[in-house]
Amino acid sequence: MKERSNEQTAIRTTYFSIFGNASLALIKGLAGFFGNSYALIADAMESTTDIFSSLLVLVGLKYAKKPADENHPYGHGKIEPLITFIVVAFLVTSATIIAYESIQHIRTPHKTPESWTLYVLGAIILWKEVSYQIVIRKSTQTHSSSLKADAWHHRSDAITSIMAFIGISIALIFGEGYETADDWAALLASAFILYNSFLIFRPALGEIMDEHQYDDLIQEIRDTSMEVDGIIGTEKCFIRKSGMKYHVDLHAIVDGKISVEEGHWIAHNLKDYLRKEIPNLGHVLIHIEPDEYTYDVD
Repeated sequence: MKERSNEQTAIRTTYFSIFGNASLALIKGLAGFFGNSYALIADAMESTTDIFSSLLVLVGLKYAKKPADENHPYGHGKIEPLITFIVVAFLVTSATIIAYESIQHIRTPHKTPESWTLYVLGAIILWKEVSYQIVIRKSTQTHSSSLKADAWHHRSDAITSIMAFIGISIALIFGEGYETADDWAALLASAFILYNSFLIFRPALGEIMDEHQYDDLIQEIRDTSMEVDGIIGTEKCFIRKSGMKYHVDLHAIVDGKISVEEGHWIAHNLKDYLRKEIPNLGHVLIHIEPDEYTYDVD
């Protein structure tokens, strides 16, 4: 039930992102065209790519919902970091285009942006930061890496809008000779987007590579295990993430004098209890270690 709720929450949040990005792309494009601001037009370009990346996130989340089958015994959750890679590619592409076009506009004389574009940007910055806070909170709640990437799209959008706001302000305050200030702002924003792309890419790569990065969850599993009758302690605990679920391999220590059947049922009880108390766990594999023969295996 909890898993289904997380999936539905993630999908609803993605629809929110798609609607918001589509609306802002139109507003930015019109304001940039009529307000003589390439920084706003660059902002609109990024919002347009955000629409497609959010659509990809939506497709990935729906695919990840498919139940485990013979060919995918751990489910289809690994599609999430793969979608995240594509989202990052969209970000890098948009940053490259913005940088190229900014340089072209810097070399070409043009009009000073209209002052009213600052009001448009102020509203956009506020909306994008609110959107980031909503989506990043939902990504934490659902443990979705692709939703986290979508959240950072909102944050990078807010950053480019802030850069545009600064650039247009400089052009308006200092007047003639500073018309290209918002183009320089767009160029600087592209660098921020590239940096954010790396911040999104790195955790997704760790997820694909089953990198050790879940110390807090491991400690929670160890503490929860000690609440089960017959568990004396825990040894190794390995975790790998797939979609919104965490798959666990745990070595549990029991009395070495009990029967194989007793050890078997303790393992079953431990598995059931962990999945009940920590709902975001997927497969849980318990390996029983006898207390009188605890050992380390590299």
